[in-house]
Parts: sequence; C-alpha cells; structure tokens
Amino acid sequence: MILLKDEKFILYVQTSDNPERQYSPLVLAQTAKAMGLNPKVYFLGQGLRILLPGAAEKIKLGTFPSVAEMIQKTLQMGIEIDVCEASKQMLGWDKITLIPGVKIVGAATLNDLALSANATLWF
Repeated sequence: MILLKDEKFILYVQTSDNPERQYSPLVLAQTAKAMGLNPKVYFLGQGLRILLPGAAEKIKLGTFPSVAEMIQKTLQMGIEIDVCEASKQMLGWDKITLIPGVKIVGAATLNDLALSANATLWF
C-alpha cells in the first residue's frame, strides 16, 4: 500500500468475530466516507472469520442490513478492506479464499497504516 505523505485518513481495525461488533467499523467507515473523509478498514485475527464465504450473510441484527450487505456497501463506496495475511496463515487458511473484494496484505501494512492514520479505532 502506497500512502501519500499528506493523505489524511481514519483507520478502523476489526479483531473480533463477535456478531455485535461487526457493524461498528463498517457503519463508521461509511459515515466517514459520506463526510468526505478517507476511511480504511483492516481485519485481523478472529475478525477474519466473518470474511469466509457465507459467514457474513448469517449475521443480521435489529433493523440493520446483514453484515454481508454492509461489507458490500462499504466496498461499493470505494472503501478498501484490507485483510492480514499473517492472520490468515495463523488460522490455517492458506488455501481458503475469502469473500470477493477484500485485499490480502502483509502484517507490516497495519503498522504503516497506524503510524500514518489521523485516528485509529479498534473493534
């Protein structure tokens, strides 16, 4: 990932596969984009479980759309969703394909993003 020196963005990091925690980074990233900000979403650790094909479709809370619909809307809005390659390996998923549209990146990417972000929120 190449970052421009003066690029300002908010980083939302998802570490959990808990259904109740899936909406916050997606809602906040979509809201930031609507505000003219540059959000980025990064999944690592157990958070990757939501990105398995079919997993996000099973999560729908309250009157919100399913998490799968929220992920698709996030991607359609041009918000990049990065996925930690080391976490994928940790889970033993070297040969498992995640949902379309997410970008597998190295672990160093999170460090670079956190150092460059104007704000970082973890879920």
